[in-house]
Amino acid sequence: MGGILAVISTPARSPQPRGKSPGWKPGQPRQRRIRYPIVKKSTAKSRKEQPKSA
Repeated sequence: MGGILAVISTPARSPQPRGKSPGWKPGQPRQRRIRYPIVKKSTAKSRKEQPKSA
């Protein structure tokens, strides 16, 4: 069985080289992100108490 496996090899692909990404391409213009105003929730205002009817 070992001889057969040595002949047909492994089904997995060989490992690919990894490393740091190239980053920005030379000469590519860069812009800052668009900043939007912060939206905050306001506190809930209490309602006036209604008189309880009988």
